[in-house]
Amino acid sequence: MEQNNRREFLRKATSIASSSAISMTAASYSRVLGANDSISLGLIGAGDRGTHDMTLFMNRPEVRVMAVCDVYGAHIDRAKKRATEATGFDDHRKVLDRKDIDVVLIATPDHWHSAIAIDALNAGKDVYVEKPLTRKIEEGPQIVKAARENKRVCQVGMQQRSAKHYLEAKERYFDNGKIGAVTLARTWWYGNAWHLRKAPAEFQNLPADLDWAHFLGPLKWRDYDPQQYYNWRAYLDFGGGQVTDLFTHWIDVVHMFMRKDVPFSAVAAGGVYHYQDGRTAPDTINVQLQYAAPNPFTATFEATLVPGIKGEAIEMCGTEGRLWIDRSRYEWYPVGSKEPAEVVRAEVLPNINDSLTQDHVDNFLACLKTRARPNGDVLIGHRSAQASHLGNLSYEQRRRIDFDTEREEILPL
Repeated sequence: MEQNNRREFLRKATSIASSSAISMTAASYSRVLGANDSISLGLIGAGDRGTHDMTLFMNRPEVRVMAVCDVYGAHIDRAKKRATEATGFDDHRKVLDRKDIDVVLIATPDHWHSAIAIDALNAGKDVYVEKPLTRKIEEGPQIVKAARENKRVCQVGMQQRSAKHYLEAKERYFDNGKIGAVTLARTWWYGNAWHLRKAPAEFQNLPADLDWAHFLGPLKWRDYDPQQYYNWRAYLDFGGGQVTDLFTHWIDVVHMFMRKDVPFSAVAAGGVYHYQDGRTAPDTINVQLQYAAPNPFTATFEATLVPGIKGEAIEMCGTEGRLWIDRSRYEWYPVGSKEPAEVVRAEVLPNINDSLTQDHVDNFLACLKTRARPNGDVLIGHRSAQASHLGNLSYEQRRRIDFDTEREEILPL
């Protein structure tokens, strides 16, 4: 049985690798959208985040979800209960073959983002892909190239880029220089529950409608493990742990505020200190990035899953004041003040359970018709993932990573 499983995996892996054969001429599938045209969407990756994002797209009347794809049949069935027009698929290439699909929403585990995004862009589809854009640092330029060559709109799911209170804070304190010279950007995210998920009883044995080999895709074979499927964020083969899952959001905000997005060095330290449950991503980590002159500064990220500590935010420290900001509000502290001079709360859209992401989806939908680059454009997504990858590489290699900011290459030791 073990040998047969491996044969089946190798057969599927070969088939998956051939996905790059999707022809560039497939870009002829794309159509120009008018102001009043409906938008046909295909969801690839129908887990919790994928179905959540799909629902936000469906809040807009011009969007019709026509395809749902996942390696797990139960996910397809669940998504189709909401998207009643959709056809279910078990392979993303079948979605991309559909000439009536304008847009794909990619919400798979991170190790699939690159291959599916490139296939979709080469097939002439506009793309909304969840962050991080990439699993590996070298994947980013390939996705940017595919988007630019095919003239596609590609939005990465870093929703702070479209959130009104983040944009307002940028204008009020950074664009006009009110914060002074920023020397330190502190970021932290404690106790994120997604990294502590436990596989429920129904996953202890491989479900009959879950294609484990396809889930692994480009990764080396391993026998089915319910935790690696259900809590893939805790394993560095599938993603970059808390750094690419959480820090990518926060460092992207720092990049947006500072208008600088390529660090020249990274150092990191951490480990699996508490949760000895087989995970390979550290449960506690600290990352430090340096950005060069003019306007040099250091950005830090601190994360732990240790019980009893929760919360996440960014603090931008300048010579004239500091800005504290999270997804709910921002606070402005002028130099010498212990109390915030200004507190501004995030706008909450009526009848929407995730206003930040809804604003980001709406920006993407608008850009599909104007063909403007969206707020979380593919290059922006690449740069923020790249900064996070540098932190993880420092952690994994146990050394300082020096980075050529012009060529965007890791410098040799």
